[in-house]
Amino acid sequence: MDDAILTVNAGSSSIKFALFEANSELCKIAAGEIERIGLAPHLKIRMTDRAPYEQSWPQGESLSHEDLFGSILDWIEAQMGQVRLAATGHRIVHGGSRFVDPVRLDRGGLAELAKLNALAPLHEPHNLAAVQAVRSLRPDVPQIGCFDTAFHHGMPEVATRFALPRHLHDEGVRRYGFHGISYEYIASRLRQIAPRLAAGRVIAAHLGNGASLCAMLDGKSVDSTMGFTALDGLVMGTRCGTLDAGVALYLMQARGMSADEITNLLYRQSGLLGVSGLSADMRHLLASKDPAAAEAVALFTYTAARHAGALATSLGGLDGLVFTAGIGEHAPPVRAAICEKLAWLGAEISPEANEQNAPIISTSDSKIEIRVIPTDEEAMIAKHCLDFI
Repeated sequence: MDDAILTVNAGSSSIKFALFEANSELCKIAAGEIERIGLAPHLKIRMTDRAPYEQSWPQGESLSHEDLFGSILDWIEAQMGQVRLAATGHRIVHGGSRFVDPVRLDRGGLAELAKLNALAPLHEPHNLAAVQAVRSLRPDVPQIGCFDTAFHHGMPEVATRFALPRHLHDEGVRRYGFHGISYEYIASRLRQIAPRLAAGRVIAAHLGNGASLCAMLDGKSVDSTMGFTALDGLVMGTRCGTLDAGVALYLMQARGMSADEITNLLYRQSGLLGVSGLSADMRHLLASKDPAAAEAVALFTYTAARHAGALATSLGGLDGLVFTAGIGEHAPPVRAAICEKLAWLGAEISPEANEQNAPIISTSDSKIEIRVIPTDEEAMIAKHCLDFI
Protein backbone atom coordinates (compact mmCIF):
# COMPACT_ATOMS: atom_id res chain seq x y z
CA MET A 1 0.00 0.00 0.00
CA ASP A 2 1.41 3.39 -1.05
CA ASP A 3 1.27 6.37 1.30
CA ALA A 4 -0.02 9.71 0.06
CA ILE A 5 -0.18 13.28 1.34
CA LEU A 6 -3.21 15.49 0.82
CA THR A 7 -2.63 19.26 0.75
CA VAL A 8 -5.52 21.65 1.38
CA ASN A 9 -6.10 25.35 0.81
CA ALA A 10 -9.60 26.10 2.05
CA GLY A 11 -11.36 29.42 1.54
CA SER A 12 -14.86 30.77 1.95
CA SER A 13 -16.11 29.82 -1.51
CA SER A 14 -13.57 27.23 -2.65
CA ILE A 15 -11.35 24.38 -1.50
CA LYS A 16 -8.21 23.62 -3.50
CA PHE A 17 -6.34 20.38 -2.89
CA ALA A 18 -3.67 18.08 -4.27
CA LEU A 19 -2.54 14.50 -3.63
CA PHE A 20 1.17 13.60 -3.58
CA GLU A 21 3.08 10.36 -3.29
CA ALA A 22 4.65 10.37 0.17
CA ASN A 23 8.27 9.93 -0.85
CA SER A 24 11.27 12.17 -1.49
CA GLU A 25 10.17 12.87 -5.08
CA LEU A 26 6.70 14.06 -4.00
CA CYS A 27 5.09 13.21 -7.34
CA LYS A 28 1.65 14.81 -7.69
CA ILE A 29 -1.01 12.14 -8.25
CA ALA A 30 -4.08 14.35 -8.52
CA ALA A 31 -5.28 17.89 -7.96
CA GLY A 32 -8.64 19.56 -7.83
CA GLU A 33 -10.97 22.08 -6.34
CA ILE A 34 -14.48 22.56 -5.09
CA GLU A 35 -15.82 25.92 -6.25
CA ARG A 36 -18.98 27.94 -5.69
CA ILE A 37 -19.42 26.75 -2.10
CA GLY A 38 -22.66 28.15 -0.73
CA LEU A 39 -24.16 28.56 -4.21
CA ALA A 40 -23.96 25.47 -6.42
CA PRO A 41 -20.83 23.53 -5.35
CA HIS A 42 -18.85 21.84 -8.11
CA LEU A 43 -16.03 19.35 -7.56
CA LYS A 44 -13.41 18.68 -10.23
CA ILE A 45 -10.42 16.38 -9.81
CA ARG A 46 -7.68 16.09 -12.41
CA MET A 47 -5.35 13.09 -12.70
CA THR A 48 -2.34 12.41 -14.86
CA ASP A 49 -3.52 9.05 -16.20
CA ARG A 50 -7.29 9.32 -16.59
CA ALA A 51 -10.18 11.62 -17.42
CA PRO A 52 -11.16 14.27 -14.85
CA TYR A 53 -13.75 13.39 -12.22
CA GLU A 54 -16.57 15.89 -11.65
CA GLN A 55 -19.47 16.14 -9.23
CA SER A 56 -22.04 18.90 -8.84
CA TRP A 57 -24.62 19.76 -6.21
CA PRO A 58 -27.93 21.61 -6.72
CA GLN A 59 -28.23 25.39 -6.53
CA GLY A 60 -28.44 26.55 -2.93
CA GLU A 61 -27.37 23.19 -1.50
CA SER A 62 -26.28 23.85 2.08
CA LEU A 63 -23.11 21.86 2.56
CA SER A 64 -20.50 22.15 5.28
CA HIS A 65 -16.76 21.68 4.86
CA GLU A 66 -17.25 18.27 6.43
CA ASP A 67 -19.81 17.29 3.78
CA LEU A 68 -17.53 18.45 0.99
CA PHE A 69 -14.39 16.85 2.39
CA GLY A 70 -16.30 13.61 2.67
CA SER A 71 -16.67 13.62 -1.11
CA ILE A 72 -12.94 14.25 -1.61
CA LEU A 73 -11.83 11.58 0.85
CA ASP A 74 -14.33 9.04 -0.46
CA TRP A 75 -13.06 9.62 -3.99
CA ILE A 76 -9.44 9.12 -2.92
CA GLU A 77 -10.24 5.82 -1.24
CA ALA A 78 -12.48 4.59 -4.07
CA GLN A 79 -10.40 5.67 -7.07
CA MET A 80 -6.77 5.63 -6.04
CA GLY A 81 -6.42 1.91 -5.42
CA GLN A 82 -4.12 0.98 -2.57
CA VAL A 83 -3.29 4.56 -1.57
CA ARG A 84 -3.29 5.21 2.19
CA LEU A 85 -3.64 8.78 3.39
CA ALA A 86 -0.57 9.31 5.59
CA ALA A 87 -1.07 13.02 6.37
CA THR A 88 -3.07 16.09 5.45
CA GLY A 89 -1.29 19.45 5.18
CA HIS A 90 -3.19 22.71 5.47
CA ARG A 91 -2.33 26.23 4.40
CA ILE A 92 -3.18 28.43 7.38
CA VAL A 93 -2.87 32.13 6.71
CA HIS A 94 -2.10 33.52 10.16
CA GLY A 95 0.13 31.88 12.74
CA GLY A 96 0.53 34.90 15.00
CA SER A 97 3.65 35.14 17.16
CA ARG A 98 3.52 31.56 18.41
CA PHE A 99 3.41 29.44 15.27
CA VAL A 100 6.74 30.04 13.55
CA ASP A 101 7.20 26.57 12.00
CA PRO A 102 4.90 23.89 10.58
CA VAL A 103 3.18 22.00 13.42
CA ARG A 104 1.02 18.95 13.94
CA LEU A 105 -2.43 20.31 14.64
CA ASP A 106 -3.99 19.19 17.91
CA ARG A 107 -7.06 20.44 19.73
CA GLY A 108 -5.09 22.93 21.81
CA GLY A 109 -3.33 24.37 18.78
CA LEU A 110 -6.62 24.82 16.95
CA ALA A 111 -8.05 26.72 19.91
CA GLU A 112 -5.04 29.06 19.84
CA LEU A 113 -5.34 29.58 16.11
CA ALA A 114 -9.05 30.37 16.38
CA LYS A 115 -8.08 33.43 18.43
CA LEU A 116 -6.46 34.81 15.26
CA ASN A 117 -9.67 34.69 13.19
CA ALA A 118 -10.15 38.45 13.51
CA LEU A 119 -6.71 39.07 11.98
CA ALA A 120 -7.50 37.13 8.79
CA PRO A 121 -11.31 37.03 8.56
CA LEU A 122 -11.38 36.05 4.88
CA HIS A 123 -9.11 33.05 5.43
CA GLU A 124 -8.46 31.78 8.96
CA PRO A 125 -11.98 30.56 9.89
CA HIS A 126 -12.21 28.56 6.66
CA ASN A 127 -8.66 27.20 7.02
CA LEU A 128 -9.57 25.89 10.46
CA ALA A 129 -12.98 24.59 9.34
CA ALA A 130 -11.15 22.32 6.89
CA VAL A 131 -8.94 20.97 9.68
CA GLN A 132 -11.98 20.26 11.83
CA ALA A 133 -13.73 18.55 8.93
CA VAL A 134 -10.84 16.17 8.27
CA ARG A 135 -10.46 15.54 12.01
CA SER A 136 -14.11 14.51 12.19
CA LEU A 137 -14.01 12.33 9.08
CA ARG A 138 -10.56 10.74 9.47
CA PRO A 139 -9.49 11.25 13.11
CA ASP A 140 -6.44 8.98 12.78
CA VAL A 141 -4.86 10.92 9.90
CA PRO A 142 -2.14 13.34 11.12
CA GLN A 143 -2.79 16.97 10.14
CA ILE A 144 -0.01 19.48 9.64
CA GLY A 145 -0.46 23.25 9.66
CA CYS A 146 1.79 25.40 7.44
CA PHE A 147 1.59 29.13 8.08
CA ASP A 148 1.79 32.00 5.63
CA THR A 149 3.35 34.15 8.34
CA ALA A 150 6.11 31.71 9.35
CA PHE A 151 8.63 32.56 6.60
CA HIS A 152 8.78 36.17 7.79
CA HIS A 153 9.54 35.50 11.46
CA GLY A 154 13.24 36.11 10.88
CA MET A 155 12.70 39.71 9.77
CA PRO A 156 14.76 42.30 11.66
CA GLU A 157 12.98 43.64 14.72
CA VAL A 158 12.69 47.12 13.20
CA ALA A 159 10.78 45.67 10.23
CA THR A 160 8.15 44.18 12.55
CA ARG A 161 7.24 47.33 14.49
CA PHE A 162 4.49 49.90 14.23
CA ALA A 163 5.03 53.25 15.94
CA LEU A 164 2.53 52.36 18.65
CA PRO A 165 2.98 52.01 22.42
CA ARG A 166 5.38 49.18 23.27
CA HIS A 167 2.81 47.17 25.19
CA LEU A 168 0.75 46.73 22.01
CA HIS A 169 3.77 45.33 20.16
CA ASP A 170 4.41 43.00 23.09
CA GLU A 171 0.78 41.86 22.88
CA GLY A 172 1.20 40.94 19.19
CA VAL A 173 0.21 44.11 17.34
CA ARG A 174 3.12 44.00 14.88
CA ARG A 175 3.96 43.35 11.26
CA TYR A 176 3.90 39.67 10.35
CA GLY A 177 3.95 39.38 6.54
CA PHE A 178 2.02 36.80 4.51
CA HIS A 179 2.28 34.58 1.40
CA GLY A 180 5.19 32.95 3.22
CA ILE A 181 4.59 29.45 1.84
CA SER A 182 4.86 30.84 -1.69
CA TYR A 183 7.99 32.84 -0.83
CA GLU A 184 9.57 29.83 0.84
CA TYR A 185 9.04 27.86 -2.37
CA ILE A 186 10.49 30.66 -4.53
CA ALA A 187 13.55 30.89 -2.27
CA SER A 188 14.11 27.12 -2.51
CA ARG A 189 13.57 27.11 -6.27
CA LEU A 190 16.00 30.00 -6.75
CA ARG A 191 18.67 28.07 -4.85
CA GLN A 192 18.24 25.27 -7.40
CA ILE A 193 18.21 27.26 -10.63
CA ALA A 194 20.15 30.45 -9.80
CA PRO A 195 22.21 29.93 -6.63
CA ARG A 196 24.24 33.12 -7.05
CA LEU A 197 21.09 35.22 -7.35
CA ALA A 198 19.47 33.33 -4.46
CA ALA A 199 22.36 34.41 -2.22
CA GLY A 200 21.85 38.05 -3.15
CA ARG A 201 19.21 40.76 -2.77
CA VAL A 202 15.92 39.70 -4.33
CA ILE A 203 12.38 41.03 -4.33
CA ALA A 204 9.77 38.35 -4.94
CA ALA A 205 6.42 39.62 -6.22
CA HIS A 206 3.50 37.33 -5.42
CA LEU A 207 0.84 38.97 -7.59
CA GLY A 208 -2.56 37.34 -7.56
CA ASN A 209 -6.00 38.13 -6.17
CA GLY A 210 -4.02 38.62 -2.97
CA ALA A 211 -0.75 40.41 -3.70
CA SER A 212 2.42 41.25 -1.83
CA LEU A 213 6.16 41.73 -2.21
CA CYS A 214 8.90 40.16 -0.10
CA ALA A 215 12.47 41.40 0.24
CA MET A 216 14.81 38.40 0.55
CA LEU A 217 18.50 38.41 1.42
CA ASP A 218 20.24 35.04 0.99
CA GLY A 219 16.83 33.40 0.73
CA LYS A 220 15.49 34.83 3.99
CA SER A 221 12.76 37.42 4.46
CA VAL A 222 13.96 40.81 5.67
CA ASP A 223 10.84 42.86 4.86
CA SER A 224 7.38 42.49 3.33
CA THR A 225 4.59 44.74 2.12
CA MET A 226 1.96 42.97 4.21
CA GLY A 227 1.86 43.68 7.93
CA PHE A 228 -0.54 42.95 10.79
CA THR A 229 -3.20 41.64 8.42
CA ALA A 230 -3.42 40.66 4.76
CA LEU A 231 -4.99 44.06 3.98
CA ASP A 232 -1.68 45.91 3.92
CA GLY A 233 0.63 46.80 1.05
CA LEU A 234 -0.31 46.41 -2.60
CA VAL A 235 -3.65 46.98 -4.27
CA MET A 236 -5.34 43.57 -4.54
CA GLY A 237 -8.39 42.03 -6.18
CA THR A 238 -10.89 43.23 -3.59
CA ARG A 239 -8.58 44.49 -0.81
CA CYS A 240 -7.43 48.10 -0.54
CA GLY A 241 -3.76 47.68 0.34
CA THR A 242 -1.98 50.37 2.37
CA LEU A 243 -4.52 52.85 3.72
CA ASP A 244 -4.24 55.92 5.93
CA ALA A 245 -5.70 54.74 9.26
CA GLY A 246 -7.56 58.04 9.38
CA VAL A 247 -9.82 56.80 6.58
CA ALA A 248 -11.19 54.07 8.85
CA LEU A 249 -11.70 56.64 11.64
CA TYR A 250 -13.50 58.95 9.22
CA LEU A 251 -15.79 56.16 8.03
CA MET A 252 -16.72 55.37 11.64
CA GLN A 253 -17.07 58.91 12.94
CA ALA A 254 -18.40 60.90 9.98
CA ARG A 255 -20.20 58.18 8.03
CA GLY A 256 -21.41 56.09 10.96
CA MET A 257 -20.13 52.82 9.54
CA SER A 258 -19.78 49.84 11.85
CA ALA A 259 -16.68 47.70 12.21
CA ASP A 260 -18.38 44.94 10.20
CA GLU A 261 -19.29 47.38 7.41
CA ILE A 262 -15.73 48.72 7.23
CA THR A 263 -14.35 45.18 7.25
CA ASN A 264 -16.59 44.28 4.31
CA LEU A 265 -15.61 47.47 2.48
CA LEU A 266 -11.85 47.03 2.88
CA TYR A 267 -11.70 43.27 2.32
CA ARG A 268 -14.43 42.65 -0.27
CA GLN A 269 -15.37 45.87 -2.07
CA SER A 270 -12.07 47.68 -2.61
CA GLY A 271 -8.91 47.02 -4.63
CA LEU A 272 -9.20 46.42 -8.36
CA LEU A 273 -12.92 45.82 -8.00
CA GLY A 274 -13.54 49.06 -6.12
CA VAL A 275 -11.44 51.28 -8.37
CA SER A 276 -12.69 49.82 -11.65
CA GLY A 277 -16.28 49.21 -10.60
CA LEU A 278 -16.09 46.28 -13.00
CA SER A 279 -14.08 43.31 -11.83
CA ALA A 280 -11.45 42.02 -9.42
CA ASP A 281 -9.96 39.89 -12.21
CA MET A 282 -6.87 41.38 -13.82
CA ARG A 283 -7.56 39.49 -17.05
CA HIS A 284 -10.91 41.20 -17.46
CA LEU A 285 -9.45 44.62 -16.69
CA LEU A 286 -6.60 44.25 -19.18
CA ALA A 287 -9.11 43.28 -21.88
CA SER A 288 -11.52 46.13 -21.08
CA LYS A 289 -11.62 49.44 -22.91
CA ASP A 290 -13.27 51.17 -19.94
CA PRO A 291 -11.06 54.02 -18.61
CA ALA A 292 -11.85 52.94 -15.05
CA ALA A 293 -10.33 49.52 -15.78
CA ALA A 294 -7.16 51.15 -17.06
CA GLU A 295 -7.04 53.33 -13.94
CA ALA A 296 -7.30 50.27 -11.69
CA VAL A 297 -4.43 48.54 -13.54
CA ALA A 298 -2.34 51.70 -13.39
CA LEU A 299 -2.86 51.99 -9.64
CA PHE A 300 -1.92 48.33 -9.18
CA THR A 301 1.37 48.70 -11.05
CA TYR A 302 2.15 52.09 -9.50
CA THR A 303 1.80 50.81 -5.93
CA ALA A 304 3.74 47.63 -6.73
CA ALA A 305 6.67 49.64 -8.11
CA ARG A 306 6.53 52.15 -5.26
CA HIS A 307 6.68 49.39 -2.66
CA ALA A 308 9.45 47.63 -4.61
CA GLY A 309 11.51 50.83 -4.35
CA ALA A 310 10.99 50.84 -0.59
CA LEU A 311 12.03 47.19 -0.29
CA ALA A 312 15.16 47.91 -2.32
CA THR A 313 16.05 50.32 0.48
CA SER A 314 15.43 47.59 3.06
CA LEU A 315 17.86 45.38 1.11
CA GLY A 316 20.45 48.08 0.47
CA GLY A 317 20.18 47.53 -3.28
CA LEU A 318 18.68 45.01 -5.64
CA ASP A 319 20.10 42.10 -7.63
CA GLY A 320 16.95 40.34 -8.78
CA LEU A 321 13.19 40.57 -9.16
CA VAL A 322 10.99 37.47 -9.34
CA PHE A 323 7.36 37.52 -10.51
CA THR A 324 5.08 34.72 -9.37
CA ALA A 325 1.40 33.73 -8.78
CA GLY A 326 -1.47 34.22 -11.23
CA ILE A 327 -0.87 37.81 -12.35
CA GLY A 328 2.88 37.65 -11.88
CA GLU A 329 3.19 34.53 -14.02
CA HIS A 330 0.66 35.33 -16.75
CA ALA A 331 0.24 39.10 -17.21
CA PRO A 332 3.06 40.53 -19.36
CA PRO A 333 1.56 44.07 -19.45
CA VAL A 334 1.57 44.23 -15.66
CA ARG A 335 5.18 43.05 -15.42
CA ALA A 336 6.24 45.52 -18.12
CA ALA A 337 4.57 48.46 -16.39
CA ILE A 338 6.15 47.63 -13.03
CA CYS A 339 9.62 47.17 -14.51
CA GLU A 340 9.35 50.41 -16.49
CA LYS A 341 8.84 52.24 -13.21
CA LEU A 342 11.91 50.49 -11.77
CA ALA A 343 14.24 51.53 -14.61
CA TRP A 344 15.99 53.90 -12.19
CA LEU A 345 17.17 50.77 -10.32
CA GLY A 346 18.58 49.34 -13.54
CA ALA A 347 15.63 47.10 -14.47
CA GLU A 348 15.42 46.53 -18.21
CA ILE A 349 12.90 44.08 -19.58
CA SER A 350 12.96 42.22 -22.92
CA PRO A 351 9.56 42.75 -24.58
CA GLU A 352 9.84 39.49 -26.52
CA ALA A 353 10.82 37.37 -23.51
CA ASN A 354 8.17 39.06 -21.41
CA GLU A 355 5.38 38.34 -23.93
CA GLN A 356 6.47 34.71 -24.04
CA ASN A 357 6.41 34.38 -20.22
CA ALA A 358 10.03 33.22 -20.49
CA PRO A 359 11.88 32.15 -17.32
CA ILE A 360 14.20 35.17 -17.64
CA ILE A 361 12.62 38.34 -19.00
CA SER A 362 15.41 40.86 -18.37
CA THR A 363 17.81 41.95 -21.10
CA SER A 364 21.51 41.11 -21.01
CA ASP A 365 22.20 44.77 -20.16
CA SER A 366 19.80 44.89 -17.23
CA LYS A 367 21.47 45.52 -13.87
CA ILE A 368 18.70 43.49 -12.25
CA GLU A 369 17.95 39.89 -13.22
CA ILE A 370 14.20 39.61 -13.74
CA ARG A 371 12.63 36.15 -13.63
CA VAL A 372 9.23 34.50 -13.81
CA ILE A 373 8.97 31.48 -11.52
CA PRO A 374 5.68 29.58 -11.08
CA THR A 375 4.99 29.13 -7.40
CA ASP A 376 3.93 25.79 -5.90
CA GLU A 377 2.54 26.19 -2.40
CA GLU A 378 1.08 22.69 -2.55
CA ALA A 379 4.50 21.11 -3.06
CA MET A 380 5.91 23.19 -0.19
CA ILE A 381 3.14 22.03 2.15
CA ALA A 382 3.64 18.41 1.07
CA LYS A 383 7.37 18.70 1.77
CA HIS A 384 6.68 19.88 5.30
CA CYS A 385 4.22 17.03 5.83
CA LEU A 386 6.86 14.56 4.68
CA ASP A 387 9.15 15.85 7.43
CA PHE A 388 6.55 14.77 10.01
CA ILE A 389 5.87 11.27 8.71
